Amino acid sequence: MSVTPAYDESIPVLTEVVPVAAPADPVPAPEDAGVQDDDAWKALEERLVARVLDRLQDRVELALEDQVRASMAPVLDHVVARLASELRAGLQQTVEDVVARAVAQELAHLRTS
Repeated sequence: MSVTPAYDESIPVLTEVVPVAAPADPVPAPEDAGVQDDDAWKALEERLVARVLDRLQDRVELALEDQVRASMAPVLDHVVARLASELRAGLQQTVEDVVARAVAQELAHLRTS
């Protein structure tokens, strides 16, 4: 006859030492957690700053372009008016010279014929 034990051998008893498995992810020390939190906040801050600057850049460019256009319009109008006046005067002088020369040549040609 076989003797059966009074207890199940797969169940540890209080006198046995049971090895404890190490946790998969070690819990960071409080100092490390603070550093990681600071790094996370800095990374978030950098992303937010980059996103805000990207959005503002288009608006700033449009506003700047409008201001430059508004301030340059009177200056350009003045320059164009002055240039047109000078071109008109120069063209008038050229036409007068050409006509005077043509009349002088025609008179000289009539006198010699």
